[in-house]
Amino acid sequence: MSVRELVVLGTASQVPTRHRNHNGYLLRWDGQGILFDPGEGTQRQMLRAGVAAHDLDRICVTHFHGDHSLGLAGVIQRINLDQVPHPVTAHYPASGQHFFERLRYATAYRETVKLTESPVAADGPLAVTEAYTLDAHRLSHPVESYGYRVTEPDGRRILPEKLAAHGIKGPDVGRIQREGSLNGVSLDEVSEVRRGQRFAFVMDTRLCDGVHALAEGADMLVIESTFLDEDVRLATDHGHLTAGQAAAVARDAGVRHLVLTHFSQRYSDPGEFERQARAAGFDGELSIAQDLMRVPVPKR
Repeated sequence: MSVRELVVLGTASQVPTRHRNHNGYLLRWDGQGILFDPGEGTQRQMLRAGVAAHDLDRICVTHFHGDHSLGLAGVIQRINLDQVPHPVTAHYPASGQHFFERLRYATAYRETVKLTESPVAADGPLAVTEAYTLDAHRLSHPVESYGYRVTEPDGRRILPEKLAAHGIKGPDVGRIQREGSLNGVSLDEVSEVRRGQRFAFVMDTRLCDGVHALAEGADMLVIESTFLDEDVRLATDHGHLTAGQAAAVARDAGVRHLVLTHFSQRYSDPGEFERQARAAGFDGELSIAQDLMRVPVPKR
């Protein structure tokens, strides 16, 4: 049975708190696992969330600030310690190659797993699989940063009333799906396009074209909202978003489920992020991320 869900491992920004670990997010997608931004402590959070090293197929780092990448060393070593039986691919900004190498080889360990380095140097597709296409878009932050987008290929939804109208039933339903037509009836006549699910991951950034491109039509948008709206000047100066800005992006992009995360330790009331997101006009599903929560990707 396919599972598509976000497992939140950490939600703090630069400084962790008693209740929020540094960043870490696992996207489960039909038996594949994509780990985004493993900050310090991610390996322990994986244990608490029931996530194994064997669950990881890709690691996507948005940028090389410590709260988004210092956990790489431990995660990579754990992958090798547990002798994960499949290759793992790591994506990260090409300009941070030296940081990646330092983290990968921070200490001595035995390499047992093929870890493919796939640095990101421009907007566009990074990988195409049967289950999804992975794209990257440049963001606006003091250091080079990229957001990521996972897109399922479009499929088709069978319409029972159309099948019945053409007298198609039983094994013939599978046959028309496989062959594209049956006795002069095309698959298009008894089905409709089912748009593939879309997941977007946007971390440290000001408002920019990349944010909007990543969010457009997303079924789930995981996006930083480091600051509240009254601190918008701080957000802009440091290359971040406010809760209202993030929600306005989601509103305009037609996002179905918005997940706000990456909160500054200066705020003690998570509910204020929700209030400001609603005040910005976002009326879809909304989650204020908490460590170890699980959020299903909305079905199509």
